[in-house]
Amino acid sequence: MAVCARLCGVGPARGCRRRQQRRGLAETAAADSEPDTDPEEERIEAGAVAPVGVGGGPGAGPSPPPPRCSLLELPPELLVEIFASLPGTDLPSLAQVCSKFRRILHTDTIWRRRCREEYGVCENLRKLEVTGVSCRDVYAKLLHRYRHILGLWQPDIGPYGGLLNVVVDGLFIIGWMYLPPHDPHVDDPMRFKPLFRIHLMERKSATVECMYGHKGPHNGHIQIVKRDEFSTKCNQTDHHRMSGGRQEFRTWLREEWGRTLEDIFHEHMQELILMKFIYTSQYDNCLTYRRIYLPPSHPSDLIRPGLFKGTYGSHGLEIVMLSFHGHRARGTKITGDPNIPAGQQTVEIDLRRRIQLPDVENLQNFNELSRIVLEVREQVRQEQQQEAGEGPALPPEQPARGPGGAPAGDSREPGAGAAVDEQSAESRKGQPFVLPMGVSSRNEDYPRTCRMCFYGTGLIAGHGFTSPERTPGVFILFDEDRFGFIWLELKSFSLYSRVQATFRNADAPSPQAFDEMLKNIQSLTS
Repeated sequence: MAVCARLCGVGPARGCRRRQQRRGLAETAAADSEPDTDPEEERIEAGAVAPVGVGGGPGAGPSPPPPRCSLLELPPELLVEIFASLPGTDLPSLAQVCSKFRRILHTDTIWRRRCREEYGVCENLRKLEVTGVSCRDVYAKLLHRYRHILGLWQPDIGPYGGLLNVVVDGLFIIGWMYLPPHDPHVDDPMRFKPLFRIHLMERKSATVECMYGHKGPHNGHIQIVKRDEFSTKCNQTDHHRMSGGRQEFRTWLREEWGRTLEDIFHEHMQELILMKFIYTSQYDNCLTYRRIYLPPSHPSDLIRPGLFKGTYGSHGLEIVMLSFHGHRARGTKITGDPNIPAGQQTVEIDLRRRIQLPDVENLQNFNELSRIVLEVREQVRQEQQQEAGEGPALPPEQPARGPGGAPAGDSREPGAGAAVDEQSAESRKGQPFVLPMGVSSRNEDYPRTCRMCFYGTGLIAGHGFTSPERTPGVFILFDEDRFGFIWLELKSFSLYSRVQATFRNADAPSPQAFDEMLKNIQSLTS
């Protein structure tokens, strides 16, 4: 900006001449010997010094330097093109340079391009001229003003959590609540419904509307608490209610579970569903959201990290974030339940301890799988005691072996990348997989071939997150987009499928910021 000011003849150059008038004769003479930065004066001096030999013959003198061009002398259409390529946040400062710049910055072409390049607005913004709203108004009063709420958020709905994606959709900013598919169809696409929207109805300010309920948009309010937290408030909650509590519950049940209460025969599941309805209905007036980031990706990761849908028994499908941390992988709940609330670490996988499953015939025997996993857990316990100085040094450990002498656990130190690089040709092709007898699964349509398996632990607890403990289990990698986990103590199997969606403004600014985010959402429910 200082360069622009000097080219326009304002700012430091003008201030220097005023200071020169106050200097002594010697200082003034020294200052006058330096080249002046005023473009007009340079052109006058260049024209006053004529070359001796204009024709370029033997007597020709040195050619004068080319005159410096001022930005003010550029044609307006060229200035529009230059200014349109600058970030929109810099343009207000540019308008303070001179009145000409200020007039040019009222050109809608500049702001139309900033809306498109910075926020992906692909609508025909020329239609705004009919409503009297300019592209500059859209940028300043809508997009730039609410830029801090774009991205992924987790609503504070007690143990249930949620996933909110705030996006620019045409000339609106819309908050979409992402919902898992109906249980147990884990491979189905995500469902979503709008919670609020912001748009520019007139030139004064943007309008916030609540979209909850079945009576259409109504008056709402958004307050940005801080950079990573905001809240919404509905000013007309009567739009959320139906003419009868029973009908309202049936409608919610059909949207949430895709069925009626009569279709759910399990009494415990009915209680959980009714409990969730009563609990979440208390939050239809005001909600607080906290920012979440997608996990950073590294070439050494076992698979691409991200969001997955997983089966959790009577609680239905929940959203889990898979992330990698050195030689460990972690699954963090984005949505939760009264037993394990949102924000908690549902599974943790030790990528140093690969498990070789027995053949299909022996894998059907739950006791055989349990023996292999418990041997690995004992190795982990002994190593932890040794590291803590509790006992004598242990002999070199022997990995647990399945039938035929195949190693069940590998305690070598390479990280996740080494686990991928050192897999055998057989693992790359896949090995047959079947659930052991007695292990329950909500979805029987699980893959029958897996790439590899690792030792892990899963978090279980009583109702209200009472007496939480980590129990051993098996992490099964099926392919790039699906994995599973066998909960040994519960004799239960969870299948996870990747959320196939593209999220903007969701990348963590740094790995440290992502780790801090995980700690924050976990502390809210601990």
